[in-house]
Amino acid sequence: MEDCLLKKIEISIAEAEKRTGRNAMNMQETYTAYLVETRSVESMDEGQCSPPDSLWRRYSEFELLRNYLLVNYPHIIVPPLPEKRAEFVWHKLSADNMDPDFVERRRIGLENFLLRVASHPILCQEKMFNAFLTQETGWKEMVNETGFQLKADSRLKALNATFRVKNPDKRFTELKHYSDELQSVISHLLRVRARVADRLYGVYKVHGNYGRVFSEWSAIEREMGDGLQSAGHHMDVYAASIDDILEEEEHYADQLKEYLFYAEALRTVCRKHELLQYEFEMAAQDLLSKKQQCEELATGTVRTFSLKGMTSKLFGQETPDQREAKIKVLEEQIHDGEEQLKAKNLESRDFMKGAWADIERFKEQKNHDLKEALISYAVMQISMCKKGIQVWTNAKECFSKM
Repeated sequence: MEDCLLKKIEISIAEAEKRTGRNAMNMQETYTAYLVETRSVESMDEGQCSPPDSLWRRYSEFELLRNYLLVNYPHIIVPPLPEKRAEFVWHKLSADNMDPDFVERRRIGLENFLLRVASHPILCQEKMFNAFLTQETGWKEMVNETGFQLKADSRLKALNATFRVKNPDKRFTELKHYSDELQSVISHLLRVRARVADRLYGVYKVHGNYGRVFSEWSAIEREMGDGLQSAGHHMDVYAASIDDILEEEEHYADQLKEYLFYAEALRTVCRKHELLQYEFEMAAQDLLSKKQQCEELATGTVRTFSLKGMTSKLFGQETPDQREAKIKVLEEQIHDGEEQLKAKNLESRDFMKGAWADIERFKEQKNHDLKEALISYAVMQISMCKKGIQVWTNAKECFSKM
C-alpha cells in the first residue's frame, strides 16, 4: 500500500452529462458521459490551486478497462462496476438508466471503482489504468491493440473445466460456495429492504392525510384552530421527509450491491483456478499416455486395448526401424510434455500464491466495509425513529395548548 496511486493523485468523477451520438451501427443513441478528474496530491500539499486534469468517459469504457484487468490479472479480485440498470428497486424508484437520481448513484459507484483500483497494490501500477485517467483520445485503441481479448477464457471452456476437473483445490471450492452464499444473502437483504422501503413510503405519505384533516378541522374551530393547524403542519413535514430518507437509504443499498457484484468477482478467480487445474490434469494425463505408448513400443507388449494394437495384429508388427523412429518421436514429445507439465505446475502455484494474498486483502476490506455500512444504516434508522418521535411530541404540545 506504500506505492498506492492515491498517495500521489486525487481521483474523482465530478459530474455526469447526458449526450446524444452515433453508435457502431450508425444509429442515434443517448448515453451518459462522466467527467473524470485527477489532481496531484503533491501540488495540493504545497498549496497550489492549479485546475485538475479532466477527461470524459462512457460506461462502456469503464467496462473495457475492467475486462482488460480481468484478463491480465486473473488471480486478483477485480473491483466490480456499479449496475448498468437499476436492480432491487421499490415502486417509487425509477428503473430508467437515464433517471437523474440513478445516474448520480452510478457516478458515485464509478468513482468508487476508480478509487478501489487506485488503492489496490498491484492494479494501481497498471499503465492502461493510468492512461485511462490521463489519455482521453486513443485510449480504447491502445487497449484493443494489446490483443487482450484473445487471452480471455471462453465461458464454455471454463464451464467444461468446472465439471471435468478431477482434483479441485478444497480451499477454492469452499471459496466458491461462500461467494454463492454471500450473493444469496445480500440478494435477500436487498429484496427485504426494497419491500420495507415500499411500506415505509406508504406509512409516511399517509401521515400527510393527518395534516390535511387537521387543517380542515382547524377551519371550523376557534379555540382549537391554531393547535390543530400547527399539528397538521408537523404531519406534512413528516410525510415529506420520507423522500430524503429513502434517497439516503439507496446509498447504503448501493454499498451492499457492490459486494453482491464482488461475489461474482470471487467466483471468477475460482473458475480460473479450476481451469488451470484442469489444464494441468490434462497435461499430466497426456504425458502418462505418451510414456505408456513408448514403453509398449520398447517392450512390444500392449497393456490396454487400442486401435494400434488391433492394427498390429491384423497387418503385422512394425519393423525395428519404424519402431525406433516412433520411439524417438515419443521421447521428444515426452520431454516437451514434462517441460509443459512443469510450466503448468509453476503457473498454478504462482496463481495460488497471488490469489490467496489478494483474497486475504479482500476479506479484510469486506469485513471493514460491510461492518461500517451496517452500523451507518442502523444509525440512520435510529435517527429516523427519533425524528418520528419528535414529530408526535411536537403534535402533542400543539394539542396541549388548545
